[in-house]
Amino acid sequence: MINRRTFQLLAAGVILGGSSFATPSRADSKTFRIAFQKGGGNLIFLKERGILESKLAPLGWSVTWTEFQAGPQLLESLNLGAADFGPVGEAPPIFAQAAGANIVYAGYEPASPKNEAIIVQKDSPIRTVADLKGKRVALNKGSNVNYLLVRALEANGLNYGDVVPAYLAPADARAAFERGSVDAWVIWDPYYAAAELSLGARTVVDGTGLAPNVSFYMASRPIAEQHSEVLKAVLSAIDEIDGWIKDNRKQFAIELASKTGLPAEVVERGVNRSELGARPIDAATLEGQQEIADTFARLELIPKAVRVTDAAWKVGQ
Repeated sequence: MINRRTFQLLAAGVILGGSSFATPSRADSKTFRIAFQKGGGNLIFLKERGILESKLAPLGWSVTWTEFQAGPQLLESLNLGAADFGPVGEAPPIFAQAAGANIVYAGYEPASPKNEAIIVQKDSPIRTVADLKGKRVALNKGSNVNYLLVRALEANGLNYGDVVPAYLAPADARAAFERGSVDAWVIWDPYYAAAELSLGARTVVDGTGLAPNVSFYMASRPIAEQHSEVLKAVLSAIDEIDGWIKDNRKQFAIELASKTGLPAEVVERGVNRSELGARPIDAATLEGQQEIADTFARLELIPKAVRVTDAAWKVGQ
């Protein structure tokens, strides 16, 4: 039988795919366990270059790496104590917090609004957001692009109920978009860049001025409260690799393409739209995140309102 706790996590999209994780004790382990998403470029490069290992070794810590398909599963691993740290977009932490997950915001990457957009087929009659009224729009429910769609509609005098959402994971959404069973697709890079380059998809609007599209680094609450010096070292290592990527975007795209199987031009287009540089969480960024949480609560996309600052990393505590 599914209990209330499990049902809340399922409803929030935090438990997917029948994943199960062990919950090792933190007390007698000095292994920092990083969860990263499939195709997560900067962490892949950090892993290969051993930068983090060199920063944590003086603190007596080693590092392990585990790949996940998407943010919800990654946050599940943090919540269940099977990982300590990982990157996600804006929406998954809100859904997880609403479900009671024991995680905190540790850091973030700058807003990259051009990395997500509402797109249509190249020959679509849809030219403006207003043209979406009554149309079928594909998106990943509870994701960053869910917020972009809400903001774009409201900025153009429409409500969320004025479109017909088709809640689909990116691969399924791409298939629906290609065969014309949806009129538009709200999506992020690298799927966005791939649709532009391989399908000739046309951008109706991106996140500029509408949705910030901030990437967050989340940590389990125990690791944040007991080992803040480790988190600081981790963020410093990520910022270091981000600095290299900023100065070597084309080389990064070539190398990442060989590791992920994505075309180099897709990777390069996405990274060229990205702002980079890991930094500790701050009040201004959390205020922006609260706006998104309030919007999701208003639309009843999450089961209850949340106060984002309750999940902020309080350094030194």
